[in-house]
Order: sequence, then C-alpha cells, then structure tokens
Amino acid sequence: MVRVAVTGASGFIGRYVLTELEQHQVDVVAVTRSVDHLKGLALSGEVVEMDIGVAREDSFDLLGQPDILIHLAWDGLPNYKSLHHFETELPKQFCFLKKMIDAGLPSLFVTGTCFEYGMQSGPLTADTPTKPNNPYGYAKDALRQQLEFLKSDTNFNLTWARLFYMYGEGQPSTSLYPQLKEAVLNEEKIFNMSGGEQLRDFMHVQKVANQIVKLALSGNGAGTLNICAGSPISVRWLVERWMIDNSWDIKLNLGYYPYPDYEPMAFWGKK
Repeated sequence: MVRVAVTGASGFIGRYVLTELEQHQVDVVAVTRSVDHLKGLALSGEVVEMDIGVAREDSFDLLGQPDILIHLAWDGLPNYKSLHHFETELPKQFCFLKKMIDAGLPSLFVTGTCFEYGMQSGPLTADTPTKPNNPYGYAKDALRQQLEFLKSDTNFNLTWARLFYMYGEGQPSTSLYPQLKEAVLNEEKIFNMSGGEQLRDFMHVQKVANQIVKLALSGNGAGTLNICAGSPISVRWLVERWMIDNSWDIKLNLGYYPYPDYEPMAFWGKK
C-alpha cells in the first residue's frame, strides 16, 4: 500500500488534507511537532512528532520510508514581510527536503504561493514569470528553484502547486472569514474591512485539499502548476455571500482599512 507522509499536518490546510486522505486506500503518516495539535481529528494513520527545522539524517526512516511526501509546513505566517522567511525558513526547509530525497523519497509534492507572482495583475498561469516582492514569496520561489536544481541530478518526482486564497472553518483567526464570524457571534453591529473591490481567486479549503491529494497520489511529478478557482471575484462579493449563506446580520463598514501594499488590486489564477 502507498505510504503518504504529510508535514504541516496540524495546520489549516493539513487537517483537511488528512481528512481527505482518509477517503483513499493509503497509509498516512501525519508529521507534527506535537500530537496534541491533532486533537479532534479522527485518524486511522500514524502520527510522528518531528520538528523539520532540526533535520535528522534518519528522517526518511522515521517516517517509515514514505512513497509520497505532501509538504505543507512553513513557519512565520501571516507576516509575509518578515526576513525570517529567507533567513531561517528557506535553508531549514531545503535541508529537510534534501535529506528526504537523498535518502530515497520517490515523490515530493510542495505547496507554493500566489505571492511568487508579486505585483503582476490579471490572470496568472504557471508559466507566468515569477516576480516576488515580499520575503515570503521570495523564499517560496527560491525553494522551488532549489528543488528544480536538485531534480536535475537526482531522480525524484516533483510537483510544486501554487495556492491562491482559501477560506473555511479552522482558518487562522487573523483571516477574513473567522474575523467576520467572530464579529457576528459577538453580536457586533458593524464589521470594519477594506473597500472590498479587490479581485481575487478564492476556493474553499476542502476543494483545495481535494486537489492536493489528487495530484499527490498520482505519483507523477506534475511540475509547477496553480491550484485555483480560475476566475476572479471581489472580496466584497465573497463577504456578502458568506453573510447570505450563514444568515449573518451585520453592517459592513467598507473602506475602514487601506488596501494591502504587497498585492495588486486584481489577480487570479489560471490552470
């Protein structure tokens, strides 16, 4: 049976990926710093406590020599501008992944980010040249290039999937959806937000997890691609849709916050 290891297993996306993997005939290894972080999940697979930031030579063996690694782990978010991303995170990420590959990992799936495209507007395909303009996007793009160089002289399958915007239950409290939900639960009358005219590519995290698992289990290196809805919607439209779908009654205070300076007003993914 195919053995699949998942790093970042206790994160927002990771928990959905683990649940999705439960629908497939595979052996799952959830990698987390603490088993306590996975409380509440019904898992039939194995849990391995490991800090990938302290890369061990026997990491591949500790994970039971997986056939596929779904690598979701990344520290330091949502502070996209922190130098931590390339000073600390990038080298430790590559060190861990290289040790896994050198030890015999056949197939690697890694999540990238739409921030690799930088301030480019409009539809973005996987072939669009990367122009990251913040440390997080730069570090992710650099890791991709490092892995591609590694692949040029080491035999392993590589899929690099750039994620766009996600939402759903369990999202970090700093994100828009949980902030809106909390304001409603607290019976607040007004919800402060930006003007909401930004055009973005949004997907529910369950659909993202479904695509991640489907691509990873193919076992074939798909190269670089986008996981995206493929069409733009405004932030305001999405917020108003959440309010309708959940029967939330709250007034939107549009324009309270300025638009972010690290992303363009309109961009979305194309497959």
